[in-house]
Amino acid sequence: MPSHQPERRPPQRTSPEATERLRTGLHRAETAVVEAELAERPSERFLAAHHAALQVAAVVLALRTSPAARGLRSRPRNAWRMVADVAPELGEWAGFFAATEAKRDAVRAGAVSIVSSREADDLVRDARAFLSLVQRSVG
Repeated sequence: MPSHQPERRPPQRTSPEATERLRTGLHRAETAVVEAELAERPSERFLAAHHAALQVAAVVLALRTSPAARGLRSRPRNAWRMVADVAPELGEWAGFFAATEAKRDAVRAGAVSIVSSREADDLVRDARAFLSLVQRSVG
């Protein structure tokens, strides 16, 4: 689990609409983390935690990319690679969550027994920590 703090950026002026989108995105991410915490089976917790981390990544991307750049569809890109590109201080987190994608895909395909309860709980805690870090960085 990465541990360094993101750099603090000076507050930017944002429109009320952008502020509301940010608040909504953070709320979605918080809800996703709670759903991960409440999931009963390890495989469900693991998938929900990965989904929660992706919700946090979506907030980061919304904050750090322009609407025009988000609208470009030249080729599909991995969300974690994009986070590392637009928020280098979160690159270690992006690499960490990217490394869980193969297991996530295997669980989605039905290999539910490959995730231990401890591993699922750890990923839930990591998703919560990632969310907290992003919340602190945006104030």
